[in-house]
Amino acid sequence: MSSNDVPRGSGRQEIDPAVYKTLLESTKAIPWKIDWSTMRFAYIGPQIEELLGWTPESWATVQDWADRMHPDDRQRVVDFCVAQSKAGVDHEADYRALTKEGSYVWLRDVVHVVRNPDGSVDSLIGFMFDISERKRTEERLMGLQRELEDLSFKDGLTGVGNRRRFDAVLESEWIAARDAKRPLSLVMIDIDCFKQYNDRYGHVRGDECLQRVAQTLRTNATRPRDFLARYGGEEFVLVLPDTDANGAERVAARCRDAIAAEAIAHETSTVAPNVTVSIGVGTIVPADEDAVKRFVDEVDRRLYSAKERGRNMVVGRAL
Repeated sequence: MSSNDVPRGSGRQEIDPAVYKTLLESTKAIPWKIDWSTMRFAYIGPQIEELLGWTPESWATVQDWADRMHPDDRQRVVDFCVAQSKAGVDHEADYRALTKEGSYVWLRDVVHVVRNPDGSVDSLIGFMFDISERKRTEERLMGLQRELEDLSFKDGLTGVGNRRRFDAVLESEWIAARDAKRPLSLVMIDIDCFKQYNDRYGHVRGDECLQRVAQTLRTNATRPRDFLARYGGEEFVLVLPDTDANGAERVAARCRDAIAAEAIAHETSTVAPNVTVSIGVGTIVPADEDAVKRFVDEVDRRLYSAKERGRNMVVGRAL
């Protein structure tokens, strides 16, 4: 057949409206149209009833759409969609839609703005997609991510914060204390004669000892912002925001007494027959010229002063 034999048509084939409607209503996506001047639904696909339980006839105005949205999503989504539509900008919005039974389904609305020749908005057309499974997957992934983040900031043995987390918390609380001109206290705690403990009882018992000490310290960091971390080896640290020197030294003494009260046997200690701790305490109202590292180093020196003086004591003084 030559090119002269090819039938000539009038161009693109028009789709019969009934066929077009059938195609729309055979998809899982839910088509809809809103007349902008009346804010009424000109059309919504029958799939809406299967998904949410509401009949297509019950979707009369945009108020029905807004009323069937989760209260926590409503203002954000309505304001966004109205602003984008007025600007003539196509957009998407995710929200939880109310079912007739009272539960919620995550939907994504994909919206196209139809404009008149003069640029004014004529209507909105779009599709609703059920994205509930996608949201569940996202939530599971976010949960796993949070767990991984928690693990990365926790000491694997004792379950308290690790050195990495301590550095981040201390930096944050330092800035907060400096800006508010409020005191910040640091308590550094070291288990006395811990090498001898491990030599006498073994590392398994040594790990159990560290866990018991950590748990005892945790019970004495009682306020929401008090933070406990394992600083390294047998050393722990408490960050006490908005705590003056007297308050910090009271916490330190309470920790020392609580660990002694645990009566964890330590036959090879040169201090006492049970596990004891030495503690250094420092308090500062940070100023611009102060440095976090100098503060930590000073509290660390007080800790070692406690050990040099015979251990099982608290050494502290306001900076």
